[in-house]
Amino acid sequence: METLFTGILLSLSLCLDIGMVNVAMIDVAMKHGRRAGFILGLGSCFADLFYAILALLGMRYLLQFPAVQWVTWLGGGSILIYLAWKMAKEALQDAQRAETAHPPLPPKHHLFGRGLMLALASPTSILWFAAVGGALIAQATDGSWLSSAEFLLGFFIGGVAWSAGIVFASHHGGQVMGNRFKQACHAISALLYVYFAILVLRNGYLALWLN
Repeated sequence: METLFTGILLSLSLCLDIGMVNVAMIDVAMKHGRRAGFILGLGSCFADLFYAILALLGMRYLLQFPAVQWVTWLGGGSILIYLAWKMAKEALQDAQRAETAHPPLPPKHHLFGRGLMLALASPTSILWFAAVGGALIAQATDGSWLSSAEFLLGFFIGGVAWSAGIVFASHHGGQVMGNRFKQACHAISALLYVYFAILVLRNGYLALWLN
């Protein structure tokens, strides 16, 4: 259960960054309803799962080298601290942001593909998996197929739960709350990044520095 829970938390830490996927989900849910927004979000969940599998397979091999372990410890921890600062700064900004422009909404049966492609092309997602997520995902399992499957299940559940929650909140309350909705997401995201920064730095200290 701990591995499953870690997968859920890692998925949420990725989803809570207000990138183009979340903005698209909020916009579609507000304009076209919960079902349309959820289909788009579901497509992004499969893209994130694909990246998670690649990170799990690749980083497990690379982390066998001490140099890579030091880079992921110091580099990953530093990036997580930076992301936490960035999200906290965003949460404290009171100025209203300009409304984000979106391309015309495609037919509903294309929404899944749109969410998939947006997540695959998202710069924030690529950065997260390449610099941070790979190391965290590799450390979250014991190397067995059962542990990996449990983590990936939790990772996927976290993404689906986030998608369902954000389209529901956007459809019913996003237009009333306005920018406060995004600011709340930034604040929660900052807390999650702080948690995982502490986790990475602690694990690196125990495994590398003390040994």
